[in-house]
Amino acid sequence: MPEPLIQHPVYLLAVLLAVLAGLFGAQRHPRLGKVFRFVPLLVFAYFVPALLSNLGIIPIQSPLYEFVKTWLLPASLVLLTLSVDIPAIFGLGPKVLALFLTATAGIVIGGPLAYLCVGLVAPQALESIGEEAWKGLAALSGSWIGGGANFVAIGESVGALPSTLGLMVVVDVAVANVWMAVLLYFAGRSEAMDARIQADRRAVDEVRARVQAFQAEVARPTSLPDLLTLLFIGLGSTAAATALARGFPSATWRGLEVSWSGLPDVGEVISGFTWVVILVTALGVALSFTRVRRLEGAGASSVGSVLLYLLVATIGAHAEFARVREVPALVLIGALWMLFHAVTILIVRHRLRAPIFFAAIGSQANVGGAASAPIVASAFHPALAPVGVLLAVGGYVLGTYAGLLCAQLLALVHRLLHGLL
Repeated sequence: MPEPLIQHPVYLLAVLLAVLAGLFGAQRHPRLGKVFRFVPLLVFAYFVPALLSNLGIIPIQSPLYEFVKTWLLPASLVLLTLSVDIPAIFGLGPKVLALFLTATAGIVIGGPLAYLCVGLVAPQALESIGEEAWKGLAALSGSWIGGGANFVAIGESVGALPSTLGLMVVVDVAVANVWMAVLLYFAGRSEAMDARIQADRRAVDEVRARVQAFQAEVARPTSLPDLLTLLFIGLGSTAAATALARGFPSATWRGLEVSWSGLPDVGEVISGFTWVVILVTALGVALSFTRVRRLEGAGASSVGSVLLYLLVATIGAHAEFARVREVPALVLIGALWMLFHAVTILIVRHRLRAPIFFAAIGSQANVGGAASAPIVASAFHPALAPVGVLLAVGGYVLGTYAGLLCAQLLALVHRLLHGLL
């Protein structure tokens, strides 16, 4: 594969910022802006960098992408949760939890059903993969319920080969990111979709109204001290949480030796970056009960949103769609799997007459985890980003255990197919 035209992280950052600035400029254009009434800007923020990377203009792999995820994502979470209204979030009601658990069940059941369908219709497509098919799909179930840690945990527990796990990453990117784009599209059509089934939007609208009223109350011209304070809170909190979660090497200060090995893993579910997300979210929530939350008037959520949009752009640039051709059978299974998940959660949402936001965030908290659930939530309204984080942490907890259940079902399907064919 030829080298991309732009490789240096600083040049790459400039390109991604130019893309985002151009999209926001187009949104304000009298004619071009009409497009964004039907397709949310976040969808373009994802697919334009994906197009650039797959055309070889920018790289698919870059240290910048890891930097944005490791440092700017936690910083954005802190800034977006500074003004969070916890009582209002709890007031969203039990339907959010019901759809979140429905999304989990859709993953656990949908994987084995998709594997069975493809195995019966096109068994020759899976012959070259053998039993590695169900093992790789088992690892994928951990990712789609929890996150990367669950993916590795399930993969190791069922004995999947490293090469198999590499292929499943391709399936994950190819399928999950397309579904995320669909959810972002739903965000732009949420009112019409809710009106169609007469969904009760009062809880979501009340959260929005309370946030908007608070923003109007504390609004003020942004000053240099405000911006410096926001950057300190965002990046300082991220640095402190990272040091606490992952530890730091031994150092001597005025004769005293200081060291910290990091927070211990909690089983195979909570470790490393998961701890960072939990810590910065907890800090942001804690600050929301203090006068610091009034920094929302100086643009806290705006700065957090800038970082979040940049994360969306890097996720899009990271999508390597060309490799999908290497694993067509597994991609087909993944697509059917996600279709089952989507249909299940949309049917339950229809029966409950719940807002599409509940279905979208319940799904993405499972499939995308803490890295992308806030993105989908904030597409509906920045004030709702913390809902995505809280549900995603729940997904981390369920990921390994529900993933192991799914693995058992996949193994059962594999034995069934082997006996029939």
